[in-house]
Amino acid sequence: MKPIPLFPSFVVAAAMALVFAFSARAEESTSSIKFSNPSKPGTVRIQMARGALHIVGSDVDEVVIKSEATRPAKTPRKDGLRLLTASSSFSLTEKDNVVTLDAMGENSGGPGANFKLTVPRNSSVIVQNSWGGDIACSGLSGDFEINAMHGSIHLADVSGGVVVSTMNGEIRADVREVHEGRPLSFQSMNGEVILRLPSAARANLRVRTQNGSVLTDFDESILVTKTETAPVARSRSNFTINGQSILTPEARETIREATRLGAEAMREAASAVREAAEAAREGAAEARAAAEASVPKAPNSSSPPKPPRAPRITSIPTITGGKIVTGTLNGGGPEINVATMNGDVTLRHSEKK
Repeated sequence: MKPIPLFPSFVVAAAMALVFAFSARAEESTSSIKFSNPSKPGTVRIQMARGALHIVGSDVDEVVIKSEATRPAKTPRKDGLRLLTASSSFSLTEKDNVVTLDAMGENSGGPGANFKLTVPRNSSVIVQNSWGGDIACSGLSGDFEINAMHGSIHLADVSGGVVVSTMNGEIRADVREVHEGRPLSFQSMNGEVILRLPSAARANLRVRTQNGSVLTDFDESILVTKTETAPVARSRSNFTINGQSILTPEARETIREATRLGAEAMREAASAVREAAEAAREGAAEARAAAEASVPKAPNSSSPPKPPRAPRITSIPTITGGKIVTGTLNGGGPEINVATMNGDVTLRHSEKK
């Protein structure tokens, strides 16, 4: 009789260990926090080093967060120990109707944690993802700003003002309503942009792509456009012969004006992103200062604990050159700016899936 091999037992044991380890890691914890003045629209500021983020607007009166990350507890554990820091943790604070989720952590080189937030539908949301992770938002009617480095950004059923940018990743946005005074801006350096708008929406559009096409399923009687190619900046020697300019004053002025207009449009979008990132950084700094004030100094120590390192604010280069499509949708309205360096831009009816 042949002996029974032991190898399969080791395989089974290893598999079971992996199952239990995965189950322990996948267990989500839930935290919630209320706005100090729930009768008014609040603001949710989110700062992450890396990790996926899913935000859902709902008919609730508080912010609910589900994540595998740990929120350090103020009370000791059952074994009498206090959790000072974890491999993946976050802080959650509220002040002046602003909820701040700080998940920068101590080591942005780690895998990061995934978060799912349920927020009041009319909340304003500011997101700064300093390194990478996909971001999804749905059901929001408040304004929101997203600044990411690597990862796709998907928006569904939104109706507020929007400023979105990512260095590497596609942007998909399904806009339920377009309102006067609440412009929309979408920018990706490397990735396609797909924007869905209601067929009855009124807007002024400016679309730019460097290496890609601009596509639409709107009828030409509804979306009236014109296309131009932005001039590429050249050295002075390309316009001179024996040191003499070969351009007329009118040609030189046309080139300067076209370059100025193109740069101005993208500077406005970049400025909005920087302002959003600065606002998020200030909110996180206030939250950390409040947390530090509540922590007593260690004995024989003259200096407070070292605060977490400042978040990395991404910088999206201004996109110039390429093909520019401008036009009006249903006669014109709020401004919509879309730009990508490498990728197509597609404008679609939101009613057509």
